[in-house]
Amino acid sequence: MTAMTKEAFSQLVVRYERLVYTICFQLVRDPEAAEDLTQDAFLSAYLHRDAMPAGYERQWLGRIAANKAKDYLQSAWNRRTVLPGDEGIPPGLAPPAEAEALSQSGAAEIADLILGLKEPYQSVCRLCLLEERSPEEAALALGRPVKTIHTQLARGKKLLREQLERRDYHGTLSG
Repeated sequence: MTAMTKEAFSQLVVRYERLVYTICFQLVRDPEAAEDLTQDAFLSAYLHRDAMPAGYERQWLGRIAANKAKDYLQSAWNRRTVLPGDEGIPPGLAPPAEAEALSQSGAAEIADLILGLKEPYQSVCRLCLLEERSPEEAALALGRPVKTIHTQLARGKKLLREQLERRDYHGTLSG
């Protein structure tokens, strides 16, 4: 993998800054925090630019942005101050319990679908999607070429998408 130049990274920032900001804003719902998180995400991306998978810049930057926003929300939750007389969670610091429960049940369902995939897709999707490892890390762990991992990951995602679409269409998963 060749090192990314500052100019190439600058072009990446220009191309994806709105996407990164939007992801951050959607999660934190605070324009100033989203701006700060966007800068943090690009700084982190720049520091780790050699780990960026070629052809997956958008997804890689999106994951960094989401992780920065989640870290921010977690730290905001941990440092919250509830004064005597204040009840419940301070507004805007945590999603409603119903949304959180739905999110967790959806994540658990997707994890079950991933673990139910046939090989070679199950191991690749487990590493890349559940354990959030890069395709390069998965290739090392599985002893397969990176291009093979990319292909198997794409096919595994397609199988997952088809299963989710069938579930949504029929109301339940029909395998």
